[in-house]
Amino acid sequence: MNKKANSTSERQVLRMEADREELAGRIARIQPLEGTVEAQPGVHFRRHSQPIGSLHGFYEPAFCVIAQGAKVLQLGEDRFRYDPAHYMISTVELPLTGEVVEASNEQPFLGFRLVLDPSVVASVMMDAGFVDTRDEGARVKAVDVTALDANLLDATLRLVRLVDAPDEYNVLAPLVIREIVYRLIAGAQGNRMRHLATFGGQTHRMVRAVRNLRNNFDKPLRIEDIARDLAMSVSGFHAHFRAVTAMTPLQFQKQLRLQEARRLMLSEDLDAAEAGYRVGYDDASHFSRDYKRHFGDPPMRDVERLRELTTAHGA
Repeated sequence: MNKKANSTSERQVLRMEADREELAGRIARIQPLEGTVEAQPGVHFRRHSQPIGSLHGFYEPAFCVIAQGAKVLQLGEDRFRYDPAHYMISTVELPLTGEVVEASNEQPFLGFRLVLDPSVVASVMMDAGFVDTRDEGARVKAVDVTALDANLLDATLRLVRLVDAPDEYNVLAPLVIREIVYRLIAGAQGNRMRHLATFGGQTHRMVRAVRNLRNNFDKPLRIEDIARDLAMSVSGFHAHFRAVTAMTPLQFQKQLRLQEARRLMLSEDLDAAEAGYRVGYDDASHFSRDYKRHFGDPPMRDVERLRELTTAHGA
């Protein structure tokens, strides 16, 4: 019995190694240049040939696999590292900081990201009988990293293969995506996936709270009003929000403001004072202090650095 079990385990390890190699080869072929490409709606591939630090951005709900290299994400004070042996999911739209920590010209970072559609998640949960009246996802953080198993890797690879077969993609890809979603729900991240299936309860309230803060980030934060709209106590709202996002509502709003200000300076060529005012800061010096604390440099120096990096990559 032990010999048979060992033999089965060895075959599975070899199968996963072969699948990872094929996945890396296909991503490298689909995305031969630096950066990110959306090969099909919701299906993204990323390539970097050197480590990259402090990629600040808003991460929509997604399932992510690394075929080669490694990455670190930071949510609030929590850090998550993942690599070809692990997958990551995020289930609420959150401001995250990412770092590509393993990449080189010989072994570039190669990543896959599938945007998770809440309607598909809810449909799969109902079809599989996973609907539960308990709000099991209410105090589960919206981001985590888990060991990647052979079946989930196999389904991911089959979806990537379909990208090279556009005539088959429209018919078969939705079925493979449903399989991926099913395996995520049935696996270790099942409770976290409930953030996307809005059946009510505290989880749904936190999704609504995040949406509220995103839509009104430039306005004064009134916790009492948000809690009342969600039919929650202020203390209960604070506790659940932090459990899901790893941040207080004020920290969350500040990250929204700073990231939007950075975008405005880059894309609309605003100066720091105007950008800070546009995102809700009344005091320019307060904005500059917060910006430097978050991004590491004062506003205009940071923007100049980003423009230089963009020009270098473009060249």
